[in-house]
Amino acid sequence: MKRDDALTAAASLPGVMRSRLLGALGLLALLLLVVLSFWSLDLQWAQLFSGESASSMGRFLAEFFPPDFSPEFLKLVTWASVETLAMSSLGTALAVALGLLLALPAARLHRGDAAWGRRPAQWLLNALRSIPELVWASLLLISAGLGPFAGTLALAVHTSGVLGRLFASAIESCPEGPGFALRVQGASSVRVFLYATLPQLLPQLISYSLYRWENNIRAAAVLGLVGAGGLGQLLSFHMGLFHMNKTATILAAMLLLVALVDWSSDRLRRALS
Repeated sequence: MKRDDALTAAASLPGVMRSRLLGALGLLALLLLVVLSFWSLDLQWAQLFSGESASSMGRFLAEFFPPDFSPEFLKLVTWASVETLAMSSLGTALAVALGLLLALPAARLHRGDAAWGRRPAQWLLNALRSIPELVWASLLLISAGLGPFAGTLALAVHTSGVLGRLFASAIESCPEGPGFALRVQGASSVRVFLYATLPQLLPQLISYSLYRWENNIRAAAVLGLVGAGGLGQLLSFHMGLFHMNKTATILAAMLLLVALVDWSSDRLRRALS
């Protein structure tokens, strides 16, 4: 018995060494890429940390104070914050629905599943998420016009590609025992998914969705820079006019909004767990 164990360990040794060698080569390649990146980019470290740069940055930051807390402007910033929150929430909700619909054909539901549409669905998900939100917003502004509608659609399209890929991976890694038991009893694929697969995946799907909602809050604040409404559009307008005290107020509103969403998402995760 001991001899057999020794032979098995000796047989598996080349595989272990090969895996470690590949890992070491991959790490060396990554380090080489980092070194080449620093070498190829013209990084002006001395100029960045010079006294002149520090003095210029100090004068620039001083222009942010005092922030504009006038009632009229605070009312405008509050409405823009609500608009940004609505864009991210609606965009994420649409992305969850579309991502789940695309994840089903993009995943192999069980080992015997032919999954004929798996590869085309994965290509579609790759295309949706490979284009950044800003580019989607710039394209959709042509058809949807200026305002939050184009930003909401841009968030929904990009996020559906991200969530669809995550949902598909979660479906394929789901334990097959409960689903197999239902299929043996003659249950349809829809019933197997609803009563076996989905209940197991639901906490993971909700976690992915909440995480993307947090990211979309930040993305929605930036989409306004191309005219998609919300805090970003307000920020772009006042920064372009060098109204730095108003810019400081808008940035503070962005920080508070992101902190609020992060806190809400954490509380929702705790409640669901």
